[in-house]
Amino acid sequence: MNKPARRDGTPDRNKRQPAKAKGGSAGKPAQGAKRPHRGATTTPALNKRGKPKAAKPQRTAQAQAAPMISNAKPAKHQYTEADRDLAPMKGDGIRLQKVLAQAGVASRRAAEELIDQGRVEVDGRIVREQGLRVDPENAVVRVDGTRVVVKKDLVHLALNKPRGWQSTMSDDLGRPCIGDIVSERVTAGQRLFHVGRLDADTEGLILLTNDGDLAHRLMHPSFEVPKTYLATVQGVVDRGLGKTLKAGVELDDGPAKVDAFALLDVNGGKSLVKLVLHEGRKHIVRRLLDAVGHPVVRLVRTDIGVVALGDGRPGTLRALGRHEVGGLYGAVGL
Repeated sequence: MNKPARRDGTPDRNKRQPAKAKGGSAGKPAQGAKRPHRGATTTPALNKRGKPKAAKPQRTAQAQAAPMISNAKPAKHQYTEADRDLAPMKGDGIRLQKVLAQAGVASRRAAEELIDQGRVEVDGRIVREQGLRVDPENAVVRVDGTRVVVKKDLVHLALNKPRGWQSTMSDDLGRPCIGDIVSERVTAGQRLFHVGRLDADTEGLILLTNDGDLAHRLMHPSFEVPKTYLATVQGVVDRGLGKTLKAGVELDDGPAKVDAFALLDVNGGKSLVKLVLHEGRKHIVRRLLDAVGHPVVRLVRTDIGVVALGDGRPGTLRALGRHEVGGLYGAVGL
């Protein structure tokens, strides 16, 4: 039987106290016990003396507004002003180094080095950030100032037109024409434009492309894209003929002149000469040489701008190289 409490109200030490919960302590729930839900009324936590614990001081509004100091290292690649302007392209398109690799500029690793060196431009701005995404259909990309055509469906071809063929894509009279050479491409859906014309008796270089803007500019005399011809003419050409042709010769439709002239060979009463001019009037080379007394026996166009005919046989096609394509675009301001 338990002894009654003392008269002063203190409990008898011999009275049995309730057992503590296993693993628990005063004011704390036992291990495994459920915590009360937020908002529920809870008994304040007690310290060792059985008194309520003092509440922790709350951060003041001024302390909360204080900026956090970060000791993190700065990013390895920082934005430049040009990068900020290009930032909207980062989420879409194709990575720039992949675009350069697909265009045949260099491997992806080498393309990354070109970017690091500041040798790549996108839409007129130098790019130094790796991983930039561009739209190959619309972006203007240059490496060392030379345009890189990255649009996949663009076609640029060099054709060695045979003598006796028409410089047309079709001929109502059934005569052989350059359209016959590229008929498979046309049937497959490619719409090709030929850059300039050569009369049936003239052979040599004709450019074919599906970029109508490029073709138009290459043919327009205001862009002054030079064209080079080799002409075998009747008679022994005097070395002073070059000065006459550079000064200009009056023709039926106005004066015409050459940009450069050279005498290459004289043999059997005929001369081989080289002419460079940027005009594109009909039969302009033949009419110029006729006017100075040296009718043309054979005429071959060997160059248009940076593109050379090469050693392909008449009637053969070849795709233009990257530097040739870039040179053509650069020559006409594209």
